[in-house]
Amino acid sequence: MTDHKLKVAVVGTGRWGAQHARIFSRRADTELVGVVGRNPERTAARAERYETGAYTDLAQMIDSERPDLITVCLPNEGHFDTTLELVRAGIPLLVEKPLVFNLDEAEILLAEAAAHDLFFAINFNHRFAEPVQRARAALVAGQLGDPVFATWRFGGEANHGESRHANLIETQCHGFDMLEHLVGPITSVMAQLTDKTYGDWSTVAIAVEFANGAIGTMLGSYDSSYAYQDSQLVEINGTAGRLVIRDTVRELEISRAGDEVASVWRAGYFNDEARYFAGTFDRHVDSLLTALRSGEQPPVHARAGRRALELADAVIRSHQTGTRVTTVPATL
Repeated sequence: MTDHKLKVAVVGTGRWGAQHARIFSRRADTELVGVVGRNPERTAARAERYETGAYTDLAQMIDSERPDLITVCLPNEGHFDTTLELVRAGIPLLVEKPLVFNLDEAEILLAEAAAHDLFFAINFNHRFAEPVQRARAALVAGQLGDPVFATWRFGGEANHGESRHANLIETQCHGFDMLEHLVGPITSVMAQLTDKTYGDWSTVAIAVEFANGAIGTMLGSYDSSYAYQDSQLVEINGTAGRLVIRDTVRELEISRAGDEVASVWRAGYFNDEARYFAGTFDRHVDSLLTALRSGEQPPVHARAGRRALELADAVIRSHQTGTRVTTVPATL
């Protein structure tokens, strides 16, 4: 693609969809050409706020605006039909997690995207947080030695949906993606789930095994609160040291084995950008647009969404059978 302003349309008018509109309406290299929603009043209000066109008909928006990129932020369990329509339209696409709730649907989307040679990205934005990027760099540099165990914990208030596995699929997908991003492919899972609070599998505890011989744990909950400190925490322990990421953007601590002095990163006084959670999405968009303009694959392909769903499905089967379930490492 050339260096002209890329025309971007946003599908979805929810709370996180506002972040999509914010980003593409304010960048110097993009033009927000339309917002698509189901509710006319809500869609008009969102479009007015970001000075763009309002549409309730997806095909009409595509025909009128001819966008270079479409981003999708719909209710978690309503992704498939709209995403399939957009994939078949052949326009570069960025979707929110989860990709879908059903592996068969994920396979259909990826097969259709491959048939259209489509630029097809998913927003696993945790990867772009400053502590996560620094942690990955430390791991690649060997500062921790060989990873031995890793922990992911993420808990907050319930986001009720139709699926009894909403927490696992729509929220803990970040955990699956993050652990594989930092430690490597997961080769088996074994799970415990509880439905004691409101009837859904609202809290999950998962033991994982990695291809490199490390092991790990995941604890994900909709029976907690995002108000708590360390609502989200990652710990990776290696033969030479340990790192801890707190609340995604808040802090990274790196320690060396046997040394009681740790190195800590926190955003400085004027570094508001690095402590801003929604800013992780801005950073992802920076990388995504660079790749799109260069004709390269997206920095986080939608296959990563399929992989997270595959791991969630393995967890469900483990819980149902009371056994360890092996998984085949994915090529992303």
